[in-house]
Amino acid sequence: MNRDLDAHRYDVAIIGMGPTGACAAIHLANAGIKVAIFEKNKDIYPLPRAVSIDGEIVRAFQGIGKGDELAKILQPIRPDDRAGFADAKRNWLFGTRLLADGPNGWPHNSQFYQPELDQYFRDTAQTYQNIDIFFGEEIKDCSQNGNGVRLQSKKREVLSQYVIACDGANSPTRKALEISWQDLGYDHEWLVVDAEINSKSTLPNDVLQVCDPDRLHTFVATKDPFRRWEFRLNPGEKAEDILQDEAIHRLLSTWTPRNSYQIRRKAVYQFHAAVAKIWRVGKIFLAGDAAHQMPPFIGQGMNTGLRDVLNLTWKLNLVISGEAKESLLDTYEKERLPHAEDLVEWSVTFGNLMEHIAATDAAKRVGDSPPAEPKKQKSAGYGQGRHIPPLRSGLLRMDQVSDDGSTGYLMNQPTVRTKSGEQCRLDDLIGNRFAILMSQPLNFDSKSLEIIERLNIQLLNIGDFELLEGRFDRCLEHAKCLLARPDRYVYGHSTNEICPNQLIQELGQTLCLTNSC
Repeated sequence: MNRDLDAHRYDVAIIGMGPTGACAAIHLANAGIKVAIFEKNKDIYPLPRAVSIDGEIVRAFQGIGKGDELAKILQPIRPDDRAGFADAKRNWLFGTRLLADGPNGWPHNSQFYQPELDQYFRDTAQTYQNIDIFFGEEIKDCSQNGNGVRLQSKKREVLSQYVIACDGANSPTRKALEISWQDLGYDHEWLVVDAEINSKSTLPNDVLQVCDPDRLHTFVATKDPFRRWEFRLNPGEKAEDILQDEAIHRLLSTWTPRNSYQIRRKAVYQFHAAVAKIWRVGKIFLAGDAAHQMPPFIGQGMNTGLRDVLNLTWKLNLVISGEAKESLLDTYEKERLPHAEDLVEWSVTFGNLMEHIAATDAAKRVGDSPPAEPKKQKSAGYGQGRHIPPLRSGLLRMDQVSDDGSTGYLMNQPTVRTKSGEQCRLDDLIGNRFAILMSQPLNFDSKSLEIIERLNIQLLNIGDFELLEGRFDRCLEHAKCLLARPDRYVYGHSTNEICPNQLIQELGQTLCLTNSC
């Protein structure tokens, strides 16, 4: 008897329905993929964990018609929002203002309350008939064979073409696959306190890294009416002692009166920096905390996980639909692992910068010479010139990848007015697919037109639009066209040596479109 015939079949099965797993399911289902999700908890976690989301993520939901929905549960940028570093007395040292717009067409970063976000993701996933969600079911066995991946819980057995393991930092899937961590050198215990504030509070709308030699700590003005503090444990301190309410009240006493807040959550975490050495084994992929861990200083833990699945889902769609060969999926690890590693390293450098500023303050107190600042360390801080890194390998014109180009970076999204008078963000004219932006009208040959048709590539001439906010990608100042992927990363652009037809046909070869490789 063939047991594979008895199992319920899916295109993709997802283990874990936190933000990363839910995001993957929504984007796959939107493309028509049949999805199963196994989530061991029946209810969402009722307390906040992640607190910030990048404009890139909101933009990805805009691509499937849900950007405005997601934005409604985010904290609008407040007039005095800013992020920076401060000394022990909380005197501002350096940083940046938070702006209501950014190159992605949305605020660069927005605060949110995670139970609301989790509920939105769950509610949205449940609107898709091609998603089956199995709450309260934990995967007990996950094994691959020639027909796909077999997953078993206590209640059911399914067979899926592919599996995305979004099952957290202690991922049973990663452990079962015997994938080890690459340690990137940061291990400290921190107390995290979330509080709900009331009208008696006069706390600022800051994200503030307080570089106090007596205790490094962070303050985050999250979505109103919530605020977060993070305090590093000093040598000799025990978690059970600092978690006492009276100990927490003492730590908060210099920030706000005792009667101005209620503690909603308190926990001691080991802030850790690591990436999984392997992100794919056969038809099983790791994503989110199962694949990387980082200190929270730059607010990129959840965002990095969401980028993982936004990268993977459109590729799975092309492979499952039969348009591209499975070799396309090799680019997932090639792109995401080094990108996540860059962000983990940035977060570690950010923490080191806090330590350096505190050490400088401590030396000043006793009249000693300050420690030498490590090269380029200050660039890790808010507003000091460091930005989300580009993709540096994978499905790109590799000869165009650089720190100051367009290829490998997200394409800009301005607000435009069309010839018909419609005002919109540029991606609203593209959707969730490839796009060619042209700086002038172009004619394509028959081979290019075949690829354009097969991939449903949207063609847009920027000369047809009035620019209202933002700007088009800078490479269009000299290039005839750029080619953007469904995740809005720039695959490449034309040059004097690379004509538009060559660019499109090289994409077809790199994707290894079926019947053309």
